[in-house]
Amino acid sequence: MIVLEYILLAGVIGCAIAAPLCRRLLASVIVYITMALLMAVLWALLQSPDLAITEAAVGAGVTGILFLLTLKRIHALRDRSDA
Repeated sequence: MIVLEYILLAGVIGCAIAAPLCRRLLASVIVYITMALLMAVLWALLQSPDLAITEAAVGAGVTGILFLLTLKRIHALRDRSDA
């Protein structure tokens, strides 16, 4: 079990380093959402379900949707029909 925690921790650290280094905004948002989901799993493994649910709902869910809607609003995301 401890090996899984270390793997997840390495994934979180990797995402934290990769997010600001991404050149595309969409890639940064996807990396951020991935990092939030990994954190939610880590909180669950650390037997803190209240933090795990909050991280999954707010960190990955609501914040991810808001980031994606913002990218759509500023026209950083385009529909395939627009191209």
